[in-house]
Amino acid sequence: MRAPELSLFDVFGVSREIPLNYVVREKVDGVFLDALTQHKHLVIHGSSKQGKTSLRKHTLPSTDYIIVTCSNKWNLAELHAAILKAAGYKLEGTTIRTTSGDLKVNAKLGAKLKLPFIGDAGAEVGTEASEATARSEAETSLELDAADVNDIIDALDKSNSPKRIVLEDFHYLPEETQTDFAVALKAFHEDSAYCFIVVGVWLDENRLLQHNGDLGGRLLSVNADKWTVEELKSVMNVGSAQLNIKFTPQFMDSLIDGSLSSVWIVQEVCKLACERAGVYATQENCVVIDDDVPALITQVVNQDTARYVGFLSRFAGGIQNTRLEMFRWILMSVLLAELEDLTRGLTYGWLTQTINMHHPTAPVNAGNITQALQSTASLQLVHMKLKPIILDYNQTARRLTVVDRSFMIWLQHQDRAALISELELS
Repeated sequence: MRAPELSLFDVFGVSREIPLNYVVREKVDGVFLDALTQHKHLVIHGSSKQGKTSLRKHTLPSTDYIIVTCSNKWNLAELHAAILKAAGYKLEGTTIRTTSGDLKVNAKLGAKLKLPFIGDAGAEVGTEASEATARSEAETSLELDAADVNDIIDALDKSNSPKRIVLEDFHYLPEETQTDFAVALKAFHEDSAYCFIVVGVWLDENRLLQHNGDLGGRLLSVNADKWTVEELKSVMNVGSAQLNIKFTPQFMDSLIDGSLSSVWIVQEVCKLACERAGVYATQENCVVIDDDVPALITQVVNQDTARYVGFLSRFAGGIQNTRLEMFRWILMSVLLAELEDLTRGLTYGWLTQTINMHHPTAPVNAGNITQALQSTASLQLVHMKLKPIILDYNQTARRLTVVDRSFMIWLQHQDRAALISELELS
């Protein structure tokens, strides 16, 4: 019996859906599945394009959760409001003030999410309810302080919402909002049955604990960044079997060596190699594929050249003109670092030493260096509007990490001395 014909683009490359060659990673998928049974909040973290969203989609049925994609402009109340909207509410402003001075909102539950005791009639919840609604014992009026976690829990309970709530792109939220929500997470754990799955681009497993130490014991982290050689080979082997092709051992070894463990690079290079071989769907006869892997990797990462050059220029400029220009010297340190050190993350000690070796007013106060490092993410998200971010500072390990692996590969193919000169970093 002939195998079903599959499209190349459903197997290799970036897809909105779960790739057909999805590979279960024991130390990632297994940890995530185990964590789901413990009724705690979960954090899925790692570099960009390393399979965080696919992990969630593959493991959890879409009916088991509601999902919110975070915005870099939201405060806590706006994040809470987005959660309520995902649960089926329609929100309207009021003229009533909360104790903090903000305006309360009306929450109306639409017909798509029905209270279990209403049946097919649906319900509306709001302070401006009609007389008919007011007479109905089944319907309730809610006047909410969107910044109050207690009000949010009460509203979610009335919506019959799934007990899991996914927050994608949590790293886009302003730092203050992340901190405020970390405080709210404790209340969600203590006073409700809701478990949040927070998905973000960072390597520090204790990121939310830094915002609120009381989350200790209430939060589990899953590092989706790790891909072993065997797992990356499985991605290629599963995909090649689905398309009835075979990558040569030399091709596979060269790709794994050059990918810096980036599953995105592996997927994109395999897609390009198939296109160059004329393979766009499952083949009737097995096709053996070999190609110039370094050239293909370069082709993939060069798609982002304009983005990376823009990042370097704007990051060097910092948030505003200052006497010390700390971001300029942090960037110079990144460009001077060896690939192996970039892969592990640049330690605070190494960064301090390197900056003081080149800064015209050395030695630089340690507090100024620390403050700039802690602001690297907000500089990229808030001031540069850069998505996804490229650099992130791990405050627990005190390391500056590259969270875009393709940037490191791109950097390998650049004349770093020329970049330093062009950016006037020396």
